[in-house]
Amino acid sequence: MLGLLVASLVVALAYFALLDGWYLVRVPCAVLRARLLQPRVRDLLAEQRYAGRVLPSDLDLLLHMNNARYLREADVARAAHLARCGVLGALRALGARAVLAASCARYRRSLRLFEPFEVRTRLLGWDDRAFYLEARFVSLRDGFVCALLRSRQHVLGTSPERVVQHLCKRRVEPPELPEDLRHWVAYNEASSQLLRAESGLSDVVKDQ
Repeated sequence: MLGLLVASLVVALAYFALLDGWYLVRVPCAVLRARLLQPRVRDLLAEQRYAGRVLPSDLDLLLHMNNARYLREADVARAAHLARCGVLGALRALGARAVLAASCARYRRSLRLFEPFEVRTRLLGWDDRAFYLEARFVSLRDGFVCALLRSRQHVLGTSPERVVQHLCKRRVEPPELPEDLRHWVAYNEASSQLLRAESGLSDVVKDQ
């Protein structure tokens, strides 16, 4: 019995020491909760909220939530969002997948130890290759938007248009992207062209 307990502790320690343990647990749990315990969201553009709280493991040396944690919390909230609105299911049905191709973050005010917050995620729109999402970190103490993240989910194996058509059973025109987001999309495309040129690749070759 003691040997089994020791072996279990060793496995647990190895899991968290060698792998990003909490992340590998939280994302599947968030997706399962969204699919099984929460109602389906029919409006693709509706905002969804994911609650969180700053824990000691989230802190940096200044006792604020460190910048990498914002990206992680946005990742978990985004997975739950895409599960609830059916995008993950549609991708699976079409034999496709989506990967994070780009993200940017603006930090406006620190989140502090044990401060409650919400990640408010919404789909801003899509083009022929990707979905664009926004995540707002809102302090539940006063409603202040502490951070704003934008992300580009590149669709592989199909197109965003086909995913939306699969969900809505009809062709849907994408909403017009906000002006600031269009600037960011243009920046990413310009950056890709420069990097392809540096690598000696043709403009025909697209980022994977």
